[in-house]
Amino acid sequence: MKLTDILSFDCVRVPLLAEEKTAAITELVDVLYEAGKVQDRDGALKAVLERERTRSTGIGYGLAVPHGKCGACPELAMSVGRPGKPIDFESKDGKACNIICLLASPPDQTGPHIQALARISRPMLMENFRRDLAQAADAQAFYEVIRNHEV
Repeated sequence: MKLTDILSFDCVRVPLLAEEKTAAITELVDVLYEAGKVQDRDGALKAVLERERTRSTGIGYGLAVPHGKCGACPELAMSVGRPGKPIDFESKDGKACNIICLLASPPDQTGPHIQALARISRPMLMENFRRDLAQAADAQAFYEVIRNHEV
C-alpha cells in the first residue's frame, strides 16, 4: 500500500486553519467529507474524537495520526494537514505536532487501517522527509513530497 493510494491531493490542507487539537481533527474530517470520502461527517467526527479520548494519537517526531472507524466511511480514507503553528496532541515525546494525518475507515477493514498507520509512521522517522514536509510551500508541494518519497 502506498499513501497516495488512499490520499488524494484534494485531501491535503496546507496550512490548516485550526490552532488546537479538536479544531484540527474537525477540519480534517471536513476535508474528507467535502471530498466525498465520508458520507456522514458527524459520524466520522464522533468516531475520531472518541478514539482520541481513549489515548492521544500524537506519536512523536511532530506527527499526530488521529483515526477512527465508522460506517460513515465506505473505504479507507486519509486527509493530511500542516497547521500554521504546531498543535499540542500530548505526544509521548512532548513535542507539538506540525503534521497531522487523519484516517477514517469502515469497521470491518482492520488490516488496511493498521497498514496505513504503519505507512504513515515509517517515513516520519527520516529527518529529510520531515524537513521536506515542513518546507513545502503549499498543499501541492506537500503532496509531491509524499508522492516522490514513495517512488
